Amino acid sequence: MTAPRSHRAVVSYLAFLGVVMAVGVDIALPAFDRIGDSFNLDATGGNVSLVGTTYFLGMATGQLVFGPASDRFGRSACLKVGIVLAVIGALGAALAPSFGLLLAARVVWGLGAASPAVLRTAIARDLFEGDEMARVVTTIMAVFLIGPIIVPSLGQLVLEVGSWRTVFAVATVVSAAGFVWTLGFGETLKPEDRREFKLATFGQAIGVVARTRSTVGYIVAQTFTTGAFVIFLGSSQPIMDNIYDRGSQFAAYFGLAGALMAVGLLINNRLIRLRGTRFILMGVSMAMVALAALGVVMMLATDGRPPFGAWFAWVAVTNSMVVLMSPMCNTLALEPMGRLAGTASAILGFVTLAGGALLASVFDALIEDSVTPMAVGYFLYGSLALVALVWAGRAARTETGLIASEPVVA
Repeated sequence: MTAPRSHRAVVSYLAFLGVVMAVGVDIALPAFDRIGDSFNLDATGGNVSLVGTTYFLGMATGQLVFGPASDRFGRSACLKVGIVLAVIGALGAALAPSFGLLLAARVVWGLGAASPAVLRTAIARDLFEGDEMARVVTTIMAVFLIGPIIVPSLGQLVLEVGSWRTVFAVATVVSAAGFVWTLGFGETLKPEDRREFKLATFGQAIGVVARTRSTVGYIVAQTFTTGAFVIFLGSSQPIMDNIYDRGSQFAAYFGLAGALMAVGLLINNRLIRLRGTRFILMGVSMAMVALAALGVVMMLATDGRPPFGAWFAWVAVTNSMVVLMSPMCNTLALEPMGRLAGTASAILGFVTLAGGALLASVFDALIEDSVTPMAVGYFLYGSLALVALVWAGRAARTETGLIASEPVVA
């Protein structure tokens, strides 16, 4: 263990780990057209969107490895391995001679990025508890949301003086900086809290998580809210381009939406301090369902094509509610996990990312010339998340100290 760290140092470090994770997506967005041209994808039938898909595939899978491994080998060692993989993947993407090798490098990059993705929350759980952890995770996420505002612009700026390969080279440098910072940050998992790393033990740990009803409830709730948010991520650009003919303004409005979410998270941080995580989470969840219902009414009243300003205002405010729920669900899901925080965080990350993407695909496929399916998806998934939260809250009252008494993970 290293010397005590200041609150600001911890938040700054964990926020930068989020940048290392996010830069793999955000900085690449402006380069997609040039990547397609470089490999002549129109002629070969390739799909440049796979550059993003393969990254997320690697990141979802890698969380199942780095989470439990960190419970055995420590957070620092796993972060070092993961960030080195991210550096290798980013550099490989920058140098890839073919589209196939670019995609392979992106998988490696995503696998490495899974390490900071899953361990940011585990480290927060090592150092903080309860509402304090919720405030730290909320602050980290608020800083993380600055990425969609700034990083795509950085990628565009790099493209002004270099190629798409230069963009990935810059991402390599960012990941390398994260590795250097990790060297100095040190370990946060106490030696006595480390657990044996075996497949059988991992399976038993999954069983413990599955038997902890409150954790399951909060994971389910976050999966549904992630599904709602990914509808926006997958469909906002086509909606702005095809329905509202504002494709050229997408980056600006996307950044504005991200800024509103970040402000909301910072305000929510203060509310948590005043009223507690569970109270605020239930209030935000009910507000999200109410806003989604209002959206359904608005879409039906305008044949699925409300004025652009009305649609954007609705989706920006509703998304702010959705994003507020994520760190609070995360915190409450991990609260009873104790030394299983790494494994539980891995399960949470995999289920919410993979499950959310699958749920979103149902409504993304329905959005063509109407935004009604988006509002219906938000209302359905928001309502199911609220039901899961109520169930999880009731279960939490009977599960205090559950993990401490579990012999299977001793």
